Amino acid sequence: MAGGRRAAGLALGWGYCCLLLCCAAASKLEVSMPAVVEVERGGTARIECNFYIPGNDSYTYIQWFYIERNNRVQLCHITGSEILEENTDYKGRLRVGKDNALSISRVTMQDTRTFICQVEAGSHGMGENRTELRVYKVPEAPEITAISGGVSVQSSEIPQIAQCVSRNSFPLPNITWYKNGEQLQLEEKKVKILSTVTRESSGLYTVGSTLFARVTREDRKSFYHCTVHYWLQGQRHAVESRRVNVTVFYPAQHVKLQVMPSSALVKEGDNVKLVCEADGNPAPVFSFYKRELDDSWQDLSSLADSNTGVLNLHDVRKSSSGLYRCQTLDLDDMRQLEKDVELVVNYIEGVHVKMEPSSPLQEGDSVRLSCDAHSPVALDYQWRDEKGKKVAEGNQLFLSNLTFETASNFSCKVIAPSVPGLEQSKEVAVAVQGKPRIVAISSPLYVRQDEVVNLTCKAIAFPRPSLHWNVNGTAHEYVENQHIASNLTVRVNHDLLRAGAMCRVSNALGASEKHIQLLDQKTPEESKGVIIVAIIVCILVVAVLGSVIYFLHKKGKIPCGRAGKQDITKPEARKDKIVVEVKSDKLSEEAGLLQGANGEKRPAADQSEKYIDLRK
Repeated sequence: MAGGRRAAGLALGWGYCCLLLCCAAASKLEVSMPAVVEVERGGTARIECNFYIPGNDSYTYIQWFYIERNNRVQLCHITGSEILEENTDYKGRLRVGKDNALSISRVTMQDTRTFICQVEAGSHGMGENRTELRVYKVPEAPEITAISGGVSVQSSEIPQIAQCVSRNSFPLPNITWYKNGEQLQLEEKKVKILSTVTRESSGLYTVGSTLFARVTREDRKSFYHCTVHYWLQGQRHAVESRRVNVTVFYPAQHVKLQVMPSSALVKEGDNVKLVCEADGNPAPVFSFYKRELDDSWQDLSSLADSNTGVLNLHDVRKSSSGLYRCQTLDLDDMRQLEKDVELVVNYIEGVHVKMEPSSPLQEGDSVRLSCDAHSPVALDYQWRDEKGKKVAEGNQLFLSNLTFETASNFSCKVIAPSVPGLEQSKEVAVAVQGKPRIVAISSPLYVRQDEVVNLTCKAIAFPRPSLHWNVNGTAHEYVENQHIASNLTVRVNHDLLRAGAMCRVSNALGASEKHIQLLDQKTPEESKGVIIVAIIVCILVVAVLGSVIYFLHKKGKIPCGRAGKQDITKPEARKDKIVVEVKSDKLSEEAGLLQGANGEKRPAADQSEKYIDLRK
């Protein structure tokens, strides 16, 4: 219990001491100000001055000072509502608010200093505090410039990569370097950074940085940038530059030579490019050579572009095939590299067509055509007629039962399927020999007297025949589809109309001829007259015959009964008697002619066949 009382007494004593201290602190004049105020250049800085006077008494006066070279310089004196501003560099830029806060407008870099607020409160004494005013300026975006001439991987010293500059900043910033997004650190004999600082008349800083770094051939794809860092209100900020790439020089390690287009597709007549590429920068000097039959090398550099590495071969032939070489020379270290490529020019040669039998062909014969050619690739064969129509495939064509009409020019087309566009053709003439054969004439031909007409004769034969007419006229001869034809223009006369014309076609193997018949073509008026005359003659003949028959019948010389045919001649006829047999196939006409005197008609059955005895 004694221990408990002792502890309670100690606690009570400690609480009493704290109460005395708090009361003592509250009875003292206190001035509070922010430790740091930051403002951007050109803006307005506001520095607050808060104070506590015991008993809420009023202050006697307030004074504002700033520190310059460790000395206090008074800015203004405040008594009640009266503000007395001193003649300083801040005159016209100061303002004191109702809360006694000091505002400075249009701040500059020179305003970066410490300001003091001092309060006098009579019996409570005097108190003061201070604030550090910091003026800042955000740096401009950094400008980066890559080295223009490029850098070499074989440089003896660390080469310069780029420069970076950031202007008009405050306070002083710093610059860092990055390659492909990773920060570069100083590294002996590999990475070096030189920095510069310039204080402008405005009080702002311009900072610069130069990067030196070793490069490799892989750095041809690298990108560099710089970043400027600055502090603002206790936080670190950064502004990045654009990315730049530098030209890296490095010697070639590999060389490639290829045929464009692909070597497997090159054919005679093509234009070919041999393209040589090296992986060095800058590109080396290129030279081209072709191996000869004696293993010597022919220099083709005069035909190539030594800077681009392209050798142009125009209208290549079979002889263009062979081994080609590209040689590179690096002018920095004089190192040489070379590469070979085989150029194969595909071709078709020796296209030959053989005809069996080779002797002259006659109509009705058969013939076999065989085609052959040479090429380093597989070949296909096609046969086409003279119109270009495909008639067969394969290297043989068999023609049977030949005629003049089937004879023609055939071509063997040789194609290399694996090489598009590679083909050749050979033409052969299949000639069928024989004497001429006339295939068309203009006969019969209806003409009129004194009319000018065209007589046509067309024939076919080989060798080519000659065509002649047996009459005089104007002949026009022409050839049409292996046929020879002639048009003869003549005037029709009596002799031509009577005898006609003869067309004769002949060659060394024989002759053929045909007659053209000309028929007199009457006019419509003449035809009508002839018909009328014929009708009148017929009527007269029928009338006379009817009268004779009727007269004989009346005399009883001609018995007409239904018993059929009766023989009214005697077995031995005398020479002075004439027997006439009359037959008719038209019963209707006989019936009309055998009418009796009284006008009645006789039956047709009794009129089929009659014998008439005509006596003097």
